[in-house]
Order: sequence, then C-alpha cells, then structure tokens
Amino acid sequence: MNKKKSKSAGLYNIDKVILTAGYIILGLFIAAIVVPVIYIILASFIDPVTLQNSGLTFDFSKWTLTAYERVMSNEQIWVGFRNALLYSILFTVLSVIVTLLAAYPMSRSDFRGKGLFNVIFVITMFFGGGLIPTYLLISNLGMLDSIWAILLPGAFSVWNMIIARTYYNGVPGDLQEAAQIDGANEIVYFFRILLPVCTPIIATIAMWQFVGMWNSYFDAMIYLNSASKQPLQLVLRSILIQNQPEPGMVSDMQSTAERAQLAELLKYATIIISSLPLMIMYPFFQKYFDNGIMAGAVKG
Repeated sequence: MNKKKSKSAGLYNIDKVILTAGYIILGLFIAAIVVPVIYIILASFIDPVTLQNSGLTFDFSKWTLTAYERVMSNEQIWVGFRNALLYSILFTVLSVIVTLLAAYPMSRSDFRGKGLFNVIFVITMFFGGGLIPTYLLISNLGMLDSIWAILLPGAFSVWNMIIARTYYNGVPGDLQEAAQIDGANEIVYFFRILLPVCTPIIATIAMWQFVGMWNSYFDAMIYLNSASKQPLQLVLRSILIQNQPEPGMVSDMQSTAERAQLAELLKYATIIISSLPLMIMYPFFQKYFDNGIMAGAVKG
C-alpha cells in the first residue's frame, strides 16, 4: 500500500510540475501579446516629445489627444476604413457561401469523382501560379483596379472546405433520412436543416475570413491603383512602413523633428483605430469559435 501511495504521490508531483511549467509558458505568451498592446495604447495618448525623450509616463499633463484628432479628421483614413469594412463583409459572405457549397458534395459518400476533386483541391494548397501569372490573369479578366480583384481570388479556401466537410460528416445521418421521408430534396435539406445545425463552423469560418481580409494589404497594393479604393491597411502601411503620414495630417507642422515625432504618435493611434472592429467582434464569435475549431479534432 505504501509503495502504491508513493507512486501516486510521485505522479501527482510530476503532474504539478508539468502544469506549473505550462502555466509559466502560457503566461509568457500572454505577456508577449498583452505588453505591446498596452504600450501602444498608452503611447498613443502621450505627447510625442515626452514619449521620445522620457518614454511612457502617467503624468496626465503630458497626455494629449492630438494623434486621435488628426487621425479622425483625416478623410483618407475614413475612406480606407469604409473600404476595408466593405471588402471584409463582402469577402466573408462570398467565401462562406462558396466554401459551404463546395464542402457539402465532398462530404457525401455517394458523390462520384470525390477522390479526383479532393486531389485537385489538395494540390492547390501546396502549389500556386505565382504573382506574375496571377497578375496577368487578373489583368486579362479586366479586374484590375476593381473590387473583384480583391474578393474573387481568395474566396475559396481549401482548408476551410476541409474543416466544413469534417463538420458535415459529424452531423447524424438520421437527419437527412428523416428529411427524405418528409419529402425534402437536397436543397431543402441543405439550407433548412443542415446549415442551422452548422452554426458554429459557419461562425468560425466567417471570423477567419473577416480577420484575414481586414488585415490583408498585399492584394490591394498590387491590384488597386485608385486611392479611393484602397483599404485601411494600405493607409496604415504608409504610416508604419514608409513613415509617411497623409499630407493633411502633418501639413501644418513646421519643424522636421516635430513632423517625425507626430508621425511616430500617429502610428500608435492608427493601430488602435484599425484594431477596434476585431476587438469588438471577437467576444460575440468566441463561443462559436471554441465549438467550431474542435470539429476537425474529433472526426476527420
């Protein structure tokens, strides 16, 4: 009995050590994410001269709303914000529809050619046409400098299709049998019975696609020429990467040093403003995200 107790105590101690180590690693990951966010939030309110010379301070007399005032009053910021929101919503709706429709036949065991299509889909996950052929294709289709160049190329995600197909396979087949007995065809079953059951995976895919489009800028940089069509991330890129804020935001600054200081402050304010939609959206999708993300881990 004593030996058994000692072995059990030893196992419990090992479990505690592993659990403690896991908490420490998790805490480091959280700190690596939270600390920069807190720094950016605080830095966006501090006077640029104070921030450059002394760093962060909790002396509220040194705080200012100059960066937010200039960002909020800049027309290009709002044009980019509107475009990014429009592109993200349309892309999410289009991508979810295409993905769900493609996943349904791939989940059916009686679908002829399922293996061939599966191979074709998987190949596209590892090999692409490249930037130049893709650009030529978009150009030949007449989609340059149009919203379709942003929405169509990435609307179908093979990974999301596989996740949705796996979720479909986890739905009891009795639902379809009952629907067929009641006289429902494939379309009625798919839209009125299957999709309502698949709310978690639909919300998960929608969140992935919305966040991906909201954060993307490369396709817009390549295919869009008009400033009126550029999303917010391109405006943010010009501030963060090129260190060149929009002319109206710093045009009244006389000193080059003052311009550089304000440009640094504008970076932080623009990051906060561009991140707000995602921070607002995630709490509403979290419960669906937790359920949907586990679909592929159970059955596949």
